[in-house]
Formats: sequence, structure tokens, C-alpha cells
Amino acid sequence: MAAKLKKGDKVVVLAGKDKGKQGEITAVFPQENKAVVDGVNIAIRHQRQTQNSQGGRIPKAMPIDLSNLALMDKNGKATRVGFRMEGDKKVRFAKTTGDAI
Repeated sequence: MAAKLKKGDKVVVLAGKDKGKQGEITAVFPQENKAVVDGVNIAIRHQRQTQNSQGGRIPKAMPIDLSNLALMDKNGKATRVGFRMEGDKKVRFAKTTGDAI
């Protein structure tokens, strides 16, 4: 099955502590049904100092469930994703505007 949300998509959070925040997907984990969005679902991780990096408390974006994310259309609103055939290619499109993504 084709992925509705992919790396590089601009999304908005629909539910949870970060509801309403916007960001870009940096990683997708289809097996776990989760994605990492920059600036969303931040947790503090304690890092030990090494030769190459400074230690301390490092903020890190944690995975968020795909059901809590919605793609943003060109107007900046949350939209659902549909699929259609354009010629020989299957393309994603925003249901609110009908524009291909």
C-alpha cells in the first residue's frame, strides 16, 4: 500500500500535547506506524560526554503516531490524502483543494 505521509511532507499535529503545532517529517517508520517530526514531541535525553561530542541534556524529537498527523495543503490547513491516476502514474492529492502533492 502506498504511504499517505512521506519524509519531507509538511504536517500539522491533530491530537496530543503538541496539538496544532506544525513541522516537517524527518523520518517515517511504516512498521511501527510512526513518524518523527522536527519540533514536535520533544523529550530530554541525557547524553554521556565522549571525545567527539559534548554531554548533557539533549532535546530530541521522538516518534509520533501517524494517526495524529495530517498533511498541510497550500493554504496551511490540515487535509486528508487521496490517490488518483494521472496518465500512467499514481499520485497523491490533497482532498481539500484537489491539488497533486
